[in-house]
Amino acid sequence: MENVILIIHLLLALALIGVVLMQRSEGGGLGMGGGGGGAMSGRAAATALGKVTWVLAIAFICTSITLTIIAAQKSAGSSVLDRVGGERRAPAADPVAPAGDLLPPPAGDNAPLVPRAD
Repeated sequence: MENVILIIHLLLALALIGVVLMQRSEGGGLGMGGGGGGAMSGRAAATALGKVTWVLAIAFICTSITLTIIAAQKSAGSSVLDRVGGERRAPAADPVAPAGDLLPPPAGDNAPLVPRAD
């Protein structure tokens, strides 16, 4: 059931993107296209694409809420850490730093810091 709703959700998203891109630009937000006819009137006339956009947006929101509810029901009472680890392990001991070039020189050593070519 979840897969069916997810496929419908993806198809709605693609359709919504397509319908929004087909609409004519009326706001002039980027300074191009459209003209100023719609900006001066109080409310632009509802076109067929505008109505389809609203229907697709409402359906998209409904499928989003449905998928959220399904995911919440599946994860009720469990944690992500419970699913990943399986069994609880003791914390690892602090690793000991390796002796060598990574450690600073002793306090009394006045030798210059030159990397060795080993």
